[in-house]
Amino acid sequence: MSSLIYPMAAMVVLSFLVVARLFFMRFSMVRSGEADPRYFKTYQDGSEPERAAQLARHFANLFESPVLFYAGCLAAMFTGLSGTTIVTVAWVYVALRLCHAFIHTGANQLYPRIFFYFSSWVALLTLWGLIVVRVSPGL
Repeated sequence: MSSLIYPMAAMVVLSFLVVARLFFMRFSMVRSGEADPRYFKTYQDGSEPERAAQLARHFANLFESPVLFYAGCLAAMFTGLSGTTIVTVAWVYVALRLCHAFIHTGANQLYPRIFFYFSSWVALLTLWGLIVVRVSPGL
């Protein structure tokens, strides 16, 4: 079994925690009257309160670059590349995404958020670079 399954599972748990928080926040907002339940039927009529919209945006973000992370981990597993370096880079990616999530869904300070977001892209590019180099003969 590949050790890459664990950082992938951690990203799934992170995604679940964000969507669970979003669900309960929206439910609470509708129950308190802060949000109109009709908005959630089509997401077109009215608007969502800013703090819920921020969390919803972060949840959507977890299906953007992390998809490339999952694909990279699967590619590494499929090609038998699950050594210490690749697994470490995968965990670094997860840690950076966790920091990004904490900032984005919390105080939402722009510059630290951008730093962790961009750093996670560097980790993702590193992961893919390692995979490409290791499967390419002569590189």
